[in-house]
Amino acid sequence: MEKIALCPGTYDPVTEGHKDVIIRCAQVFDQVIVAVSKNNRKKPTYTLKQRLDFVKRIFKDVKNIRIISFEGLLIDVAKKEKAGVIVKGLRAISDFEYEFQMAQINKKLNPEIETMFFVTNPKYAYLSSSVVKEVASFNGCITGLVPEEIEQDIIKSFKKNKLFK
Repeated sequence: MEKIALCPGTYDPVTEGHKDVIIRCAQVFDQVIVAVSKNNRKKPTYTLKQRLDFVKRIFKDVKNIRIISFEGLLIDVAKKEKAGVIVKGLRAISDFEYEFQMAQINKKLNPEIETMFFVTNPKYAYLSSSVVKEVASFNGCITGLVPEEIEQDIIKSFKKNKLFK
């Protein structure tokens, strides 16, 4: 039986920390589904189409990674995609508190689907999409913060849209 994991996120934009967790996940599971959330509550900087494009470009050469978008309950997506595990990356205790609560409600909604936490590589513990956007908004260097496949897109988007502060 194929072991399928779901790695959900807003990915606004994808960071090196996201990439690290997803690649490590792909080394453990037969198939990894990167699920890009529409999530308008977060008011993403990039459209769903742009975020999907970023993720697809980053993982285009990884054979056991598939990219989808979704809205609605994550647990419903996991069931539809036949994922037995939802994988979430953790940077800090604050991440754990939120993700633990989400894992508990998902377990209540569907006890057959597990949640697994991957602890971030220490070199990415400080990194978030918000930090990337903050640095980019002040024309700071984002090399090493985002995958090289999308770095210039991020820089150009802040220049083009005059998102500099």
